[in-house]
Parts: sequence; C-alpha cells; structure tokens
Amino acid sequence: MLSWDQTSALAAMRCERAWVEIDLAALAHNVQQMKSLLAPQTQLMTVVKADAYGHGACTVAQTALQAGASWLGVATIPEGIELRQAGINAPILILGATNTPEQIRAIAQWNLQPTLCTPQQALIFSETLSSLNQNLPVHIKLDTGMSRLGTNWQEAADFVQLVYHCPNLEIASIYSHLATADSVDPTIMKEQHRRFEAAKNAIANRLNNTKLDNLGRQFPRLHLANTAAALTSRNLHYDMVRVGLATYGLYPATHLKQVVELKPVMQVKARVTQVKTITAGTGVSYGYQFIADQEMRLAVVGIGYADGIPRNLSNKMKVLIRGQQVPQVGAITMDQIMLDVSVIPDLQVGEVVTVLGKDGNFQIGADDWAETLGTISWEILCSFKHRLPRVAVGEGRRQKAEGRR
Repeated sequence: MLSWDQTSALAAMRCERAWVEIDLAALAHNVQQMKSLLAPQTQLMTVVKADAYGHGACTVAQTALQAGASWLGVATIPEGIELRQAGINAPILILGATNTPEQIRAIAQWNLQPTLCTPQQALIFSETLSSLNQNLPVHIKLDTGMSRLGTNWQEAADFVQLVYHCPNLEIASIYSHLATADSVDPTIMKEQHRRFEAAKNAIANRLNNTKLDNLGRQFPRLHLANTAAALTSRNLHYDMVRVGLATYGLYPATHLKQVVELKPVMQVKARVTQVKTITAGTGVSYGYQFIADQEMRLAVVGIGYADGIPRNLSNKMKVLIRGQQVPQVGAITMDQIMLDVSVIPDLQVGEVVTVLGKDGNFQIGADDWAETLGTISWEILCSFKHRLPRVAVGEGRRQKAEGRR
C-alpha cells in the first residue's frame, strides 16, 4: 500500500503531463444564466450524465446545485449512486431505461427516480417494490417524435392511468424529448410540442373523469425542454427544463448564441516534453503524413488520442502557446502530438500548451473541433479520457477535482 506521501506524489505526477481544467466559476455563471430565463416556478435540472459530459459529475453537480439547480439528471444507476456516495441529496432522475428487479432494488436503496417507458416496465417496478414494501417516485416518458425511449404519445392517458393504479408507484413527472430543438426550422419541434400538449390534455381528461389523484396533486409536473428548447421559448419550459450542454458553456446552435452569455468550462492542457530542430525533407510521426518543407523547430507534447484528441484531427488542428497559435503536424499518436513551434524559437521543455481553451486573444473550442470533424460538440467534450486528471479552478482557488480520476 502506498504511503500518504507516495499517494500525494503520484497525484501530482499525474497532473505533470496533461490535464483538464474545470472552471467552477464559469459553470456557476452558466447555471445562473439559464436560471434567469425561467419563470420563478420552473425548476432547473442539470444533466450530469457521462461524468457531466467529461467535466466530473460530483464536482459539477455540487456547483450546479449551489448555483440554483434543483434536480440532477443521469443516464444510468451507477451514475446516480456515485452522486449519492458523494453526499448529494438532490432528486436524481435516471433518464435511461431500467427493467430488472436488481436494478429496481438499487434504485430504491439509493433513493433514485426512474423513467418508465412501457406498461410492462411499470408492472415489474410495482411488483418488485411491493415485495420491498416501499414506494417510489417514477417519471413517465412519452415518445412524441424522437423514436427513442417512451410510450407513444397517443397512448399516454392509458399509460398514466395504469401507473396510477400500480401499487407503490407515485408519478413524479411526465416528460418527453425534442429531436430537433436546435434546428433553425421549428416545424418538427412545434409538432412534437403539439403532441405533448395533446397528451397532457388527454391525461387531464382521464384523471378528471376517473377522479384519480396522486398524493394531493391534480397533475404531475411536466417537462419537455432540453438546452436548445430552454433557450428558444418559455412556452416550452413547463414545470422544469433539462439543461446539459449550456451548463458547460456551449451553445447547441449558432442562432441561439444571443440569448444568454455562456462561458466555456473546460480547458485541456499539456506540457512540452521535448524540443528539437528538424531539417527540410524530414518526415514526422507515423506514415510520414507530414514532411517538413524547410528547417523547423518541433515540439513534442504529452497528450494523444488515448487521452481524447481525435486522430482525424492530424494536421488539421492548432494549439496555443504563449498566446500564439501553432499548428500540429504529423499523425496524432496514442500519447503524444508534435507541433511546429518555429515561431517560438526559445520554447522550453515543461511549458504549458493549451490544446482546448483560451490563451491570450485566441480561443479554441469544442465547436471548432466538431466543425472540422463533422460531428457535434457533445461528442468532443465526452471524449477526454480519465487518464487526464480533472482540476477545478475558479474564484481564486485551485484544487484537484474528482480525485479518483
């Protein structure tokens, strides 16, 4: 077993090569900006699935709750358990499907709240909870056009009535998910909204006609809006909005950038490990995808595709050093990249390279990589592996975040 000194030395050593900085002040700012769009009675759920889009779920959750969020959203049971083990007591919605008695027992034990998508699932939950003699808040998911999880919106009233009659189940909310909320063309979103409204009205009529009630509530809370919809219109907010990407300082679409001011939360940094001079005609990295056309100062940096830099960015990306842009050259390798640093002839081993983030007047964002690769910024944020320690910064403090990483 390592001594305390050895453990501390190892933790420090892990940050010497490359790391991810998480700006907690920026994160709190983004939560407050999104909260400012909401009516006083509308709650904010911060989505922290996929380790908070690679930012560190527990640290993000604690900061978001302090900044005004009241709910958390995760994709899996283990993600919810991790938050509970960190001492987080806020309500946690599991956005993914859960179906087995073992999963249900874990949900009940850790005070998580599941999504119900089908009548069969509701019956399994009810039977298992009855054996535990325990009630559980559940959330009804309707498919209004995403064609993913959820019962068809036209069957919403039947589904809700079934769940109301299931022992040990308490309906906490009814929700759906928008497929095209980030599109400039609102046609499909408006149709999904119309379907959600139709389902709401059908459910209300059924509840009124059968005089059903859930713990004194005439109607469960409703939520439909993701980040893009939350930025688009209050008509889509209902009782709660589920905000993921905006929490982390990115916009789901260019046309939504003027709604609120968001600040990127993540920066990815690494250190120079060697500097050398190569002559004209020298090939760089695997496959000689780059050959120097003149004498060049070359820097080797300790970060690669095993850390989350997409290999397809080879010879297409720039990084920032001393507030200057420098190009990456050659094939990106598993643990290292090479840079043309001829514009910084006195560069030294150990200097910090900003791979993603801001340095001086330049900023490289996840959106820039996504545009180059023909993908989305969500994927870029989630790609940084846990070999890179998360380091929390902001408000004059610097500390290790997510120490298990």
